[in-house]
Amino acid sequence: MPYAAHFAATMLACYLTAQVLARSTWTWRSPRVAIICWQAVGLALGLSAMGLPMALGLSAYDLPTGSALLALATDLAHGTLPAGETALHLAGVGVGFGIGAVLLGTTVHSIYGTVLAQRRHRDLLTLVARNDPAAPGALVLDHPSAAAYCLPGVRPQVVVSAGTLSLLDRAELAAVLSHERAHAHERHDLVLLPFTALCRALPWFGWVRDAHERVALLVEMRADDKARELHAEAPLAGALRRFAAAGHRITPAGALGVGDRDLDVRMQRLLINGQPPRVLGAIALAVAATLVTLPISLFLS
Repeated sequence: MPYAAHFAATMLACYLTAQVLARSTWTWRSPRVAIICWQAVGLALGLSAMGLPMALGLSAYDLPTGSALLALATDLAHGTLPAGETALHLAGVGVGFGIGAVLLGTTVHSIYGTVLAQRRHRDLLTLVARNDPAAPGALVLDHPSAAAYCLPGVRPQVVVSAGTLSLLDRAELAAVLSHERAHAHERHDLVLLPFTALCRALPWFGWVRDAHERVALLVEMRADDKARELHAEAPLAGALRRFAAAGHRITPAGALGVGDRDLDVRMQRLLINGQPPRVLGAIALAVAATLVTLPISLFLS
């Protein structure tokens, strides 16, 4: 029972940490640190969601979850169970494994769906996209709407529309292309994948969906920072302003687009030079490490 309480406490701590992260604005100045913290929260939540019913089902062993699972497997192999280990307790263990299977299955399903959508779009690009010296290293779609996105993967591809070429000046376009290349180089699609899986596996937690939205915004801010390092604030802020004014924007499934999220917030952030809060960031990383360490230690011990 005390091990179940540890998992329950970790889930509560994950919820409270997520609420703090969601309401904090320091994360905008340190998006990379905030992304790491969110990933730690997501991992700790998934492990604790598995561990809680397992620990309840293994309470008769009075051992850490990992050791108790080994003891249960040994007892089942010999056809004996300790006193107090009932069918209801075994069902709790099964629920824990079921949650793990759902998390794994939704992750695989998310990967498959994303890869399939990307493959279809790549096939389409070979038919309708073209190279253009105005957008070096990118493919151009002859479409009037504003579009600039990255198809991530082993061979990432940056795509812009003809509408974007006419919308942006040369400096703004260069900043946008750097933004999209940052998505590809840092594999932001993989950053978002666990949260997509958690949303599907734990749909009854509204704050998990909110976490996905927050991480998606932080990913855009991180790419903004990489583009700002090369092109300063003004060109990228100007590009975001033009995307916001353009109205209709297109980003296909499986892609990451510059104009997808919270353009006003991102523009204001670029024009305010705030130093990353090192103390707050260090505290947040310490909390994140603690959250992850507890459920992992219970499974490994």
